[in-house]
Amino acid sequence: MAAVRVYSTLFCPYCLMAKRLLKDKGVGFEEIRVDEDHTRREEMMRLSGRRTVPQIFVGETHVGGFDDLSALERAGRLDPLLQGR
Repeated sequence: MAAVRVYSTLFCPYCLMAKRLLKDKGVGFEEIRVDEDHTRREEMMRLSGRRTVPQIFVGETHVGGFDDLSALERAGRLDPLLQGR
């Protein structure tokens, strides 16, 4: 299973939905709170090219935000990505 990183903030509803989707699938992930550490926000922006949260990475693949994660799930493409296929 590929490592999953979720850049998030505490009260972001889209962050909560993304984390819930991953938890419901039984996927472990590293949560990186960018509201607590501004250097991590800069890291997120450098890696993703985006300022908004959440920003989700599966392995080295930038998935995007919750809408992107949800679209992958609906299309049946999230599980293969998580499995490294």
